[in-house]
Amino acid sequence: MFLRGSAVLCMALAAWPLAASAQSDLKGSVDAQLPALSETYIHLHENPELSHHEAKTSAYLAAELRKLGYTVNERVGKYADGSQAYGIVAILKNGAGPQVLIRTDEDALPVVEKTGLQYASTVRSKNDQGQDVGVMHACGHDIHMTVLLGTAKEMAEHKSGWHGTLMLIGQPSEETVDGARAMLADGLFDRFGKPDYVLAEHDNSAYAAGSIAIKGGPLNASSTSIDVTMRGVGAHGSQPQASKDPVLMAAEFVVLAQGIVARQIDPREPAVLTVGTIHGGAKRNIIPEEVTMGLTLRTFNDKERDQIIEAVKRTAEGIAVGYGVPPDRMPVVNVSKTEYAPVNVNDPALADRLRTVAQKTLGADHVETTDATMGSEDVGEFSLGNKIPELMFWLGAAEPSKLAHAREIGVPLPAMHSPLFAPDYKPSIETGVTAMTAMALDLMK
Repeated sequence: MFLRGSAVLCMALAAWPLAASAQSDLKGSVDAQLPALSETYIHLHENPELSHHEAKTSAYLAAELRKLGYTVNERVGKYADGSQAYGIVAILKNGAGPQVLIRTDEDALPVVEKTGLQYASTVRSKNDQGQDVGVMHACGHDIHMTVLLGTAKEMAEHKSGWHGTLMLIGQPSEETVDGARAMLADGLFDRFGKPDYVLAEHDNSAYAAGSIAIKGGPLNASSTSIDVTMRGVGAHGSQPQASKDPVLMAAEFVVLAQGIVARQIDPREPAVLTVGTIHGGAKRNIIPEEVTMGLTLRTFNDKERDQIIEAVKRTAEGIAVGYGVPPDRMPVVNVSKTEYAPVNVNDPALADRLRTVAQKTLGADHVETTDATMGSEDVGEFSLGNKIPELMFWLGAAEPSKLAHAREIGVPLPAMHSPLFAPDYKPSIETGVTAMTAMALDLMK
């Protein structure tokens, strides 16, 4: 027993410098990739595509992953209307062991870029409503895809250091929060195997490039999309007495809706209800028949979610009754069955384990602790209701000196979904690839 124990101890001591050397090798390998990854990032940034339309983006990802030796499947995913999605699944098998899913999102936003960068997007496209819109990677999915490709290369070149199955997901339509669900509906896990772990990252200008932030437990709120249509009676703009004005009713609804969370929900339970769009009318001197508003609701539990939805219906109907709207013209409240994301929950044990990995790899001073946010993500769909351990971490994207100055003066830097969002992409990508690779290697060692 003594001899066996001594042998094990000697082996462990001998392995420790190797672990440190491996970390150094990983950083050096990622650094060597950075020029090529920078070109990849700029290409993706200059060529964004809207949700449900990621044809060229997914084809680019698929081609790059095939070059690295992955078995790639394209057009994985089926939406609720039966149309096919642009999801990709890349598999690299390396003997017996755990299956680890690493996910990136592919889509961009209908935003006109105003960064003034040399590689700024000038793309314009038609959205699903037929409107001509600018298109921009204003949420950093170009960073995410670049990090995935960098991680894919590291894992392919370091197969001697891991065993199992690596499952890389290029997910469409994250911004409409129906892409993950579409891939699952297309038999994702039945066709390609059920993962033992789910990993993802998301860039964030609240943290400095070169760092990441991790939290166990709930990270992102659920997201529910609601459309409220105030219906009235149209008339000439000079004869309001002949109308039941839906514009006025919609204006009153926007104001009263703010009181739902403020006065009807327990203040200890965070919730956000935002009216993001309002559309109605075709001419200044015509009181229209109806006005439609688009709302987004964020909560951390289903009880508050359902309570707020009922309050939205009650508020809209109360306004209509107060204005004397006929019974057959009562408001219509539609809760989307497709634009919905559950609460995104990081497995606490997995978060603790991978925090330690990140601290050893990046340095403890580059690994922060974060708080839950009211933003939403559909990556949690892949964890099947928290049955599969998941971790999504924030990837710092802000130039450190600019972030320090912003904190000093109390004015935040342009954040995700802003036309001015401009990540400090080189250190962000380098850190993302290094951290994600180290995490995957630890789970598959």
